[in-house]
Amino acid sequence: MSNCADVVIIGAGIIGCSAAYNLAKKGQKVIVLEASDNIGNGGSTRNGGGVRQSGRDPRELPLVMYGIKNLWPNLKEELGVDVEYYQQGNLRLGKTEEHIKILQGLTDRAVKCGLDVRMISGEEAREICPYLSEVVTGASWCPTDGHANPLLATLGFYKRARELGAWFITGEEVIEIQKIKGKARKVITKNNVYEGEKIIVAAGFESRRILNTVGIDVPMTHVLLETLVTEAVEPLFYQMLGTAAADFYGHQSTHGSFVFGLNSGFEPFAKPGRPVSSSLAASAACRGIMSYFPILSDVKIVRTWAGWMDSCADHVPVISKVDEVPGLIAACGFSGHGFGIAPTVGLLLSELAMEEELTLSLSAFRYDRFKAK
Repeated sequence: MSNCADVVIIGAGIIGCSAAYNLAKKGQKVIVLEASDNIGNGGSTRNGGGVRQSGRDPRELPLVMYGIKNLWPNLKEELGVDVEYYQQGNLRLGKTEEHIKILQGLTDRAVKCGLDVRMISGEEAREICPYLSEVVTGASWCPTDGHANPLLATLGFYKRARELGAWFITGEEVIEIQKIKGKARKVITKNNVYEGEKIIVAAGFESRRILNTVGIDVPMTHVLLETLVTEAVEPLFYQMLGTAAADFYGHQSTHGSFVFGLNSGFEPFAKPGRPVSSSLAASAACRGIMSYFPILSDVKIVRTWAGWMDSCADHVPVISKVDEVPGLIAACGFSGHGFGIAPTVGLLLSELAMEEELTLSLSAFRYDRFKAK
């Protein structure tokens, strides 16, 4: 295969893999470049697996609502991989008056956007999940939310994209994008040069550096995302879980293990490059988990891991053509919210790249929304 394609995608996380799948399905020649040696090596496979509408910025709601209605229910058949998608609701838990105020505010904003979500009492929450402790005084409840397996979903898009002809190259770190006659055309790596009619930058936090090479800046910082997994236990509950205090989020998997994510705040102490999880973060998360779910107190942790998350200045992603650089598309700054909207974003990126009519408006996700008016 030559180094030329209709679309070159930089980054093989779930966003890049979903875009590659949607483009390959439409007959486009696609090359995906990944700096690491592994597919989904960033936050795509290191998160709590939430496919949630509740608790989101209103700008993101149309993307996730579309995906939950039209895409997630069919992914198992479409990709030929069981992504372990469960749609058994989302409980966001509160213990204090301040927690309830936070949840009420999130709920009110979501209801205005047409989402079926409501506040419930601690007693009602325990009717949904009997294993909750008495410390829970209230919760928000969204019955159409759910969760899926991040690793299986990411690799499912990857596998199907490859079957349809997309070419993935790992260990290929991008140095810069080059323009020809004012248009983004070449992707320069340490080892090769690739050319595409369109270039999609979906490389997580590294997207900022790559976009800088053509004079575009998206204000992002990197946040350490940590995850812990327990031993497998008998099925207890399959709701997606979160808290107003954001001390953990997660779910029980098909395998029986619980997967919990957390943001430790240890970024200043993390080693450059490969992130390493912290025993301090895991211990803190476990104390929170046990206060909400005493039944899990004796369940053993099997492993922990960490990954970098690309946090945008307003915590909402950039999904946009770049006016100053024709042919360039940015898809970054997902701020830990990218997994649940990835199927929709992949579809929209394929439509952007092929200059088709968009299924949903992306005006709220423009790259230049941070500029002074």
